[in-house]
Amino acid sequence: MELHDVWFVLIAVLWIGYFFLEGFDFGVGVLTKLLARNRPEKRVLINTIGPVWDGNEVWLLSAGGATFAAFPEWYATLFSGFYLPLLLILVCLIVRGVAFEYRAKRPEESWQRNWETAIFWTSLLPAFLWGVAFANIVRGVKIGPDLEYVGNVADLFNPYALLGGLVTLSLFTFHGTVFVGLKTVGDIRERARKLALRVGLATAVLALVFLLWTQADKGDTTSLVALIVAVASLAVALGAAHVRREGWAFALSGLTIVAAVTMLFLVLFPNVMPSSLNADWSLTVTNASSSPYTLKIMTWCAGIATPIVLLYQGWTYWVFRKRIGTHHIADASH
Repeated sequence: MELHDVWFVLIAVLWIGYFFLEGFDFGVGVLTKLLARNRPEKRVLINTIGPVWDGNEVWLLSAGGATFAAFPEWYATLFSGFYLPLLLILVCLIVRGVAFEYRAKRPEESWQRNWETAIFWTSLLPAFLWGVAFANIVRGVKIGPDLEYVGNVADLFNPYALLGGLVTLSLFTFHGTVFVGLKTVGDIRERARKLALRVGLATAVLALVFLLWTQADKGDTTSLVALIVAVASLAVALGAAHVRREGWAFALSGLTIVAAVTMLFLVLFPNVMPSSLNADWSLTVTNASSSPYTLKIMTWCAGIATPIVLLYQGWTYWVFRKRIGTHHIADASH
């Protein structure tokens, strides 16, 4: 396997890790409006992801940096063609981080309510827009003979991409709901379980349509296997949530995300951005990659740094593994 193929796989792994981890905290952000009934319950939801949300975003930084270094042509075309949606995602992530940090700085109800509203919208919009972006990458966009994007923003919001956005939004919300069930106690845990069943059913319908559409358009045998794993995992996750096995439900909802994103990268390879105008104008792992020497240096650096990052992040989840509830909120007014 050539180094550019290796780095395509590694970038796929980084995006899978990002969607697995950031997916549930996007979902928890959405649940601050859908599940929480009062301020203490909103604090419980925010506290479930408080110690880990910023660490989850490291995966996005790593994926973006790896793409820039390993596939500069891919990075340039992607960020120029998808500039406005990606800028909106960036603004949402900045505001979201500020909201987590500043929400509790003042006791006024209006102050906290406004920041909680910001958390909701800055979780919902990226969850939707990431699906739109990746659906367009898989479907193909208007890339000209100079390997530059020649379409406009409106071209990105086609039916397939919009369906992809709804799939990621619903799947992340389901992932977040089972995470809340895993991390909380009391009434909020039971309501999270019931909501997970409703959200999961809607997610199953949307995901099945989207993945079958993808398979029919670009799929092969390997992508079909990933599709089956994704659908089966989601179905079993629903069953596990129904019988209150939140740990299994969370693991299986995560496996659904892993299998679904894996399927998208399988149908994409060896392209990194297909051209919908002419297949010869597509960006591939060959014509979009850096030099072999650059990829070799990157491989050594990744081999040293990645295990350290994984160990540290795993330790963080272990330290903050206990369940929480409203009785842990000592003073709901501050």
